[in-house]
Amino acid sequence: MHIPKDLKYSKTHEWIRFEDGNTAYIGITDYAQDQLGDLVFVNLPEEGDEVTMGEAFADVESVKAVSDVISPVSGTVEEVHMDLADEPQMMNEDPYEAWFIKVTDITDTEDLLTAEEYEELISE
Repeated sequence: MHIPKDLKYSKTHEWIRFEDGNTAYIGITDYAQDQLGDLVFVNLPEEGDEVTMGEAFADVESVKAVSDVISPVSGTVEEVHMDLADEPQMMNEDPYEAWFIKVTDITDTEDLLTAEEYEELISE
């Protein structure tokens, strides 16, 4: 299981890559995509939408189930990775490059996990 050390993680299996203290990309972890199986559809938010820590901002459909994608932070959607709508399998191929949204005006970062903490979480 690949867990990049330079990212932060949520207990609900999302990753966050900070560009600076106030802007970041969000996606699902390698563990999440592995548990979901082959992803066939993604429902994304729109630019300008607000995301709230602990609440769903998107959902993904796999051959197994439909699952919510939970925001690890609060903020405003600045950019949406629209290629995922046409190529949801990108999340299976490289989950750390297949980001969902770019968020600005970030708050509520206190529940983020380090790579080591996340690795411990999924090994339990």
